[in-house]
Amino acid sequence: MNLLRAFALCLSIGLVSEAVAQNVQPGPTLLTVRQRDALLCGAAPNAPGFGAPDSRGDWQGIDPDVCRAVAAAVLGDARKVRFFPLTSQARFAALQSGQIDLLPRTVTWTHSRDTAVGLNFTTPVFYDGQGFLVRKSANIRQATDLAGATICTFAGSTSELNLADWARANRVQYTPLVFEQNDEARIAYDNGRCDAISTDASQLIGLITAMRVPADHTVLRDRISKEPLTPAVRQGDDQWNDIVRWTIFALIEAEELGVTSANAEEMLQSQDPSIRRLLGQAGDHGPMMALDRRWAYNAIRAVGNYGEIFDRHVGRGSPIGLDRGINDLWTRGGLMYSPPIR
Repeated sequence: MNLLRAFALCLSIGLVSEAVAQNVQPGPTLLTVRQRDALLCGAAPNAPGFGAPDSRGDWQGIDPDVCRAVAAAVLGDARKVRFFPLTSQARFAALQSGQIDLLPRTVTWTHSRDTAVGLNFTTPVFYDGQGFLVRKSANIRQATDLAGATICTFAGSTSELNLADWARANRVQYTPLVFEQNDEARIAYDNGRCDAISTDASQLIGLITAMRVPADHTVLRDRISKEPLTPAVRQGDDQWNDIVRWTIFALIEAEELGVTSANAEEMLQSQDPSIRRLLGQAGDHGPMMALDRRWAYNAIRAVGNYGEIFDRHVGRGSPIGLDRGINDLWTRGGLMYSPPIR
């Protein structure tokens, strides 16, 4: 009898889930994006590896590819994205006011931003920490050697606050030189106006590639903060939050399951239940968010899985040349982990 009841319960849950999926209507953000036929995304003015236009003016980096993945999931076309370069100080107002639909612009997930600024954070796409970029010739071995130095950092960012907190805690006196954009700080540093730049370590490594003599510079091993870089959406639209978050999870899940941009079509024939659900061959996971069943397939085909995106923009094969480290899959000792799509 217990088995019969369990079977009946599972059947009823399945029927309810199917009925719910068929009746889900587009929420306000999804409806606006579809009516406009374009996704509006915030972008960093120049953050190599995370967001910067190439020689043709096409935006490249982890953050633009997140936007393209969402556009593919929602509109079926990764090209239907418009990018809006935003300073650190302007980015939150742009999202709150509806100027953009999604803000993946190297944004650190913090308590105050999550609770008091009107943002919802989806899931981290890169785990980072704040560091220091210095000249090798200065013979600076650790961050505390910067006592008395002029340090460039960025207005309206966690970097500015973290630097002040670190200096206070370690009783280090320094002179801040604050800029709004990466290029401004890089040029000031390269011209000798500051002794160091302090921001997310991954961005510092990207800035080195744009220096006049990259080999003259290094990033110290010290990390003074936790920086989970996480795409943000406006509060008040749970469906849109789900869409962005689960699109990112789908890219992570695809890497774990071995689904790539190159083999996604072939994988449609897989009998693996997890792959079938991911690619829309089983279940109603797209319709549960008012999307097509192949929402994740479209995203993966457009930009690849998370590992492909990482390798292309910041990994060993890129000019930045980072190891995966904590940004590897959980199965390889990293922090990248997707809840089950089921």
